[in-house]
Amino acid sequence: MANTDKKSQSNFNTALFGVSLDRGAAQPLHVQLTDTLRRLVLAHPHACGARLPASRTLAAELSVSRMTITTAYDQLLGEGYLSARAGGGTFVADHLPHLSPPAPPASALPAPPQRPRPFQTGLPDPALFPHRIWARHLERAWRAPEADLLATPDPFGWYPLRQAISAHLAAWRGLDCDPAQIIVTAGASDAFDLLFRTTLPTGSPVIMEDPGWSPLRVALKRAALKTQALRIDADGLDPARLPRARAAIVTPSRHFPTGRAMPLARRLALLDWARTGDALLIEDDYDSEFRYEGQPLPSLSGLDRLQRTVYLGSFSKLFSAALRLGYVVIPTALIDVARKRLQQAGTHASLVPQPALANFMDSGEFATHLRRCRRTYAKRQAHLLAELAPLRTHLDLRPDRSGMHLCVALKPALASHKTDRDIAAACATAGLTVRALSAHSVLPDPPQGLLLGYAGFDDAALSAAVKTLTDVICR
Repeated sequence: MANTDKKSQSNFNTALFGVSLDRGAAQPLHVQLTDTLRRLVLAHPHACGARLPASRTLAAELSVSRMTITTAYDQLLGEGYLSARAGGGTFVADHLPHLSPPAPPASALPAPPQRPRPFQTGLPDPALFPHRIWARHLERAWRAPEADLLATPDPFGWYPLRQAISAHLAAWRGLDCDPAQIIVTAGASDAFDLLFRTTLPTGSPVIMEDPGWSPLRVALKRAALKTQALRIDADGLDPARLPRARAAIVTPSRHFPTGRAMPLARRLALLDWARTGDALLIEDDYDSEFRYEGQPLPSLSGLDRLQRTVYLGSFSKLFSAALRLGYVVIPTALIDVARKRLQQAGTHASLVPQPALANFMDSGEFATHLRRCRRTYAKRQAHLLAELAPLRTHLDLRPDRSGMHLCVALKPALASHKTDRDIAAACATAGLTVRALSAHSVLPDPPQGLLLGYAGFDDAALSAAVKTLTDVICR
């Protein structure tokens, strides 16, 4: 039996860690897994002899039944891709030269990932992340894992993490909720997909803000829901203009992408609209922890006590875009239907980082990290505004009390001969990532503005980027 070297085994294990299954696909899960493992074996010709995870371990990692794993393994054993040792596990077969595909031409090879470019939005600064502390929590969680971590995972997520999230929301967002109401998700898209499929019948009318988060429209379409876009004003969504609908998706603490906060009177009117119309309010609270003046605004769900509201939060903007973890807080009336849905379809949130994140939050290091990020990002916003000052004749420059990006409107003199999409395209050619405000709108006569992310870039990078932006606008 040939033995693979440590590097090849490590590369193969890394590829295995990235395996995911689509429970909404037409193909059964065991067929998807068989095809995926076959491609992995062919893509790693030096991994002959590499050991595969035990069926129970891989089943827990992918949140599927053990039968799904053993069926895929048996198929690949029969095809000769894998081999088995009595009592010793399952391995990549020793000799696969006849199975290896021809090397792809250079033009077909994937391009290396690009480093983030100013002014990309939604990016936390990876340099601020406490990597050593995080690694310590991760190592402690899995060096001698608790028995519950090795059992069938709870589809709602690791309970101690849900307890930590509950405490965080009570302290930072004025939202009192039971851990039983919290579901750990694989980010916002996963949370929206779960909510749409458990709470809204096909064809239900759903209101979303315009401008709004572009991927949300895709998720609504995928769930076969009817989108009704409503243009916001200076105070966000106006409840007095809302038509009847089954649900409305809102960003009241900090509207995306303009950054506007909804006044208390409108929040109360919005809750009244939901109660009188038997509608659901989905509150996307994507980065409200980063508020630079005073405490974060009370959440809409906190005002409502989670009667007609659902609350979405994310860790990707607080830590790293690579940590695909978020959460959704639901009314108690939805717990049973959500649990049934997840038991049938499975969960997409990885269990691996959850115990480490729970310990990170319980230790107080999470709050320390947030406070450090808030101080840094506030300084970066001030620096960006100072650098942009010479462009005041072209851009409407105003400080934002929160967030990770500025939304700056084009002044009429500039908008008369350049659109925000023209500027965004020219910036892309010049090496910047600038998003046009109008790209987030579907209604006629969209607002004209630029989204300038600053959180993920130091002062030197922001200064250099402003020079490039100035050249583009004044050209």
